[in-house]
Parts: sequence; structure tokens; C-alpha cells
Amino acid sequence: MRNPSRYKGRYKAAAPDPARGTVPSLGYALFATRWLQAPLYFGLVAAQAVYVYEFFGELRSLLHGVITGGSDENTVMLAVLKLVDVVMIANLLIMVIVGGYETFVSRIGLQGHRDQPEWLSHVNSNVLKVKLAMAIVGISSIHLLQMFVNIHHTPRQELLWGTIIHMAFILSACILAFMAGPMEAKAALLELQSHHLPEQQHRELPDHDPQTVAPRPGDTSDRDV
Repeated sequence: MRNPSRYKGRYKAAAPDPARGTVPSLGYALFATRWLQAPLYFGLVAAQAVYVYEFFGELRSLLHGVITGGSDENTVMLAVLKLVDVVMIANLLIMVIVGGYETFVSRIGLQGHRDQPEWLSHVNSNVLKVKLAMAIVGISSIHLLQMFVNIHHTPRQELLWGTIIHMAFILSACILAFMAGPMEAKAALLELQSHHLPEQQHRELPDHDPQTVAPRPGDTSDRDV
């Protein structure tokens, strides 16, 4: 069995360079500027509260119209689609707030928590961009569906441009997903290699004492004369 103490001191850390003493401090100061983004995410939390208020206002109007009998089927459907639209925008805000904070500001530390979102365990900038693009496509779908439900009161030019913009969103989401695939595979491969490299280096350590070096054939430098 190998004794780890035999290899103690074999690998020594490089001594700090006095000439570069200000570089880590400057780099850390730049790194600390990421906290300037934190108030922006709290501002989005306030926007989330506004959407909660908007949601319950729309829900109250819907219930009032149904109870009084002043809403027909199309009106109810449009109101429900508007509620779904508010919910999807709120989901988009949550992804931006939580995912952006986790990616660009600081780790939240929800590993093992029962309420941790599934996508948060592997979130990065590529995953966040794809999810945001898909959320935007969903929101655009709701708006386009509202136009077609209310097609008799929607101008034809508005329907045409709504469809074109929706197709542009779909194309953008497909391109982002296609570009994120190879990047995710490469990142996973690099992470796997970084985990296995220390273990492989430990297995390749020699069994003999590093302080004891076997003499070469024909080497008489250490022999007594």
C-alpha cells in the first residue's frame, strides 16, 4: 500500500512574484463588480410583483364577466389567453432572475434542496439563452393565437406581420439550440477530463521512494574511488 507521506513535498507551489502583486487585487476588484448586477435582478423581482397584480386584475375581470353573463365564449378565451400570457412572462422573468444570478453573480447553493428546479442544476449561459428563446416563442404563440381568435377585429396586415415575427422567433430559437449543442458537449467533455485527471495522475505515481534514484548502467559518479 502506498504511503502518501512519502510524496509529501515532492510538488511545491510556485513562489509568488512580487512584481505581480497588484494583479490579483485588480482582478478580484474587477470580479467583484459582478455584484452590480444584483440590484438589476431585484428590480426584475419588482416587475414580477407588478405582473402578479396584473394577473389578479385580469382574473377578477374574467370572473365578473362570467358571473354577470356579459362575456361570450370568445371573450372568455381571450381573457384566459391573456392570463396564460402573463404567466409565461412571469416564467420568463423567473428564468432570467434565478438563472442569471446563478450564472453571472453568485452560486445560490440549492444542491440537494427538494424545491430546486431541474434546469438550475446544469444552467449556464448557453442553456439560459436557449430557454429564454423558447419562452419568447411561447409568448409569441399566445399573442398570435389571440389575434386569430379575434380575427374579425384584427387587421390583415397585423396578422401577416405577427406571423412573420413569430417565424423569426422560431428560427432564432432553432439556431441557438443548434449552436448550443456542440458547446454543451465540449463543456461536458472538459468537465469529465478535469474530474479524471487528478485520479489518473495519482495512479501514475511511482511506487519507489522519489528520493531514491537507481544508478544508471555505467554511472560511476557515486562510487568510492
